[in-house]
Amino acid sequence: MKAASARYRLPVAGLAVAVILAVAAVILGVWRPWVPMPSSAPVGAAAAADESVAIAPVPLLLPEHPTVLVFGDSWTYGSAATEPTLGYAYQLADLIGGRTIVDGVRGSGYLKPGLDGPAFGVRIAALDPTLTPDLIILQGSINDRAQGEAGYREAVTAAWDAMAAKYPDASIVILGPAPHELPVGAETARIDADLGELAAARGWWYISPVAQNWITDQNYLSVIDVEIGRKHPSTDGHLYLAEKLAAALGELGDAPVTEAGGSETTPEQ
Repeated sequence: MKAASARYRLPVAGLAVAVILAVAAVILGVWRPWVPMPSSAPVGAAAAADESVAIAPVPLLLPEHPTVLVFGDSWTYGSAATEPTLGYAYQLADLIGGRTIVDGVRGSGYLKPGLDGPAFGVRIAALDPTLTPDLIILQGSINDRAQGEAGYREAVTAAWDAMAAKYPDASIVILGPAPHELPVGAETARIDADLGELAAARGWWYISPVAQNWITDQNYLSVIDVEIGRKHPSTDGHLYLAEKLAAALGELGDAPVTEAGGSETTPEQ
């Protein structure tokens, strides 16, 4: 009886083992713990919001006598110069041996409408599509300081997309905000950093007057008119900015990407 009982138990045990192995095989076939779990993020999505990928810009190559569209706020308009046509955007033309098409609206930004024109996106949509600039300089703007962070990057992205689509053959250089007062305010620093990161993600050159210390405690009063000019560049200040910009453009043929940074609040620029 004992032998018979033993012979009976062995097949049952074998069957149980076989069932367990089969179940395990199914589980492993479905689960496969050695294979990474699929991500729930969309294909092509960044791993984290702050992990933007920088693309090295190509050298800036311009013809001998370039046509440059300078687009921006009141600094581009020429505010506080004795004549607006003495603003940096106009004076840049002689410094680079070309001509500039100047489109500046006082008080305007990517989110904020200006004193005599709308925000950047609407203004870009209204630009003459028959223009043929070799280079576009998109300047500013500190006018979005009070608008906050919400929707800012989206507005910048939409404006840049529209500009690139309207003038697909032009090179685009982003000129970040320059401080109208020192020390540089937190919101100006945030705008500078946002623009620098967004430009780097596109492989566009970014020039940061904040990071490059164009305006310092030592030269502030010679650049900025703090009285009649309401903290805009004076005529001499505009010439100084034009010279700094021309020099910066000249370095973009082989220079590394400029990093945004630095660390504001009052009249519209």
